Amino acid sequence: MQRKVLVTGGAGFIGSALCRRLVGDGVSVLNIDALTYAGNLQSLAAIGNAPNYRFAKIDICDRRALTEAFETFAPDQVIHLAAESHVDRSITAGDAFIQTNIVGTFSLLETARAYWRGLPEPRRDGFRFLHVSTDEVYGSLGEDGAFVEETAYDPSSPYSASKAAADHLVSAWARTYGFPALISNCSNNYGPYHFPEKLIPLIILNAIHGKPLPVYGAGANVRDWLYVEDHARALDLIVARGRIGEKYNVGGRNERRNTEVVMRICAILDRLRPTARSHESLIAFVADRPGHDRRYAIDATKLERELGWRALETFESGIEKTVRWYLDNEWWWRPLRDKVYAGERLGVIAEAGT
Repeated sequence: MQRKVLVTGGAGFIGSALCRRLVGDGVSVLNIDALTYAGNLQSLAAIGNAPNYRFAKIDICDRRALTEAFETFAPDQVIHLAAESHVDRSITAGDAFIQTNIVGTFSLLETARAYWRGLPEPRRDGFRFLHVSTDEVYGSLGEDGAFVEETAYDPSSPYSASKAAADHLVSAWARTYGFPALISNCSNNYGPYHFPEKLIPLIILNAIHGKPLPVYGAGANVRDWLYVEDHARALDLIVARGRIGEKYNVGGRNERRNTEVVMRICAILDRLRPTARSHESLIAFVADRPGHDRRYAIDATKLERELGWRALETFESGIEKTVRWYLDNEWWWRPLRDKVYAGERLGVIAEAGT
């Protein structure tokens, strides 16, 4: 029997990678997305006409529309990715983060719980709900150590606080109602179809256009980079074989300082698209982000040990693929760059009296 998976936020970066993977594997997918600024159906063009793929424009805060989608599609599993996700935007416009990430998750949980309770056996026993979260809920690390599933929550930004709240809701629904939920917390994703406000696509596109390459502060902040297709594979494993009520950290074991990331992109572009001067000459250090966490690192041992997952891409192989993809796919990013986001600085807090 064909597996049926309802994906929320499937027109976003990670969600579209997951949809492409599932549909390619023969899974029946319903993609629910509100198509806010970062949602892009062009990221799903490769599967748009597939017989096992459907799309519905639905805001997860709309309980009536959600209920209808659950009843008509009748999923076996839900993978919840719908979220506002850009830290800088959360600093100056937090409303959408509270509504989508907290209220929307509550709405989805209640709709999914009502649907689950009405399922006949054994479908009820087989139903799973995977909430996809971030390592940012854990706050900032020092020079050593890594986040594990038991790390205490200590969010620093409005974005990470909203995701932490959503995580707590999902855990509470599992404990209070016996709802078959799981949570995953991932490190920074990168790869094809990444909206150009995030560091890696922003640096690639600015470099292509000869614009300054903004690096926050001294560029010493460290992130653990995870290739998006490795993440999609992990999510499929977790929802299929993970233990109910558990959390699984997903990380690529690829820690890099922001300066290292930017310089690596510059070196690849110097080789693939050389200019009169090295692209490194475009690097411009700018005022740091408020509340900027110093370091993230994920310990993915639990996922690796229990489910046999491993990241297939190193940072070097993944960033090479990513830069080449942006060079070869201007059809995808050009409309976004021209009409949605041109690379301007976000998340700047106005000084008092200005």
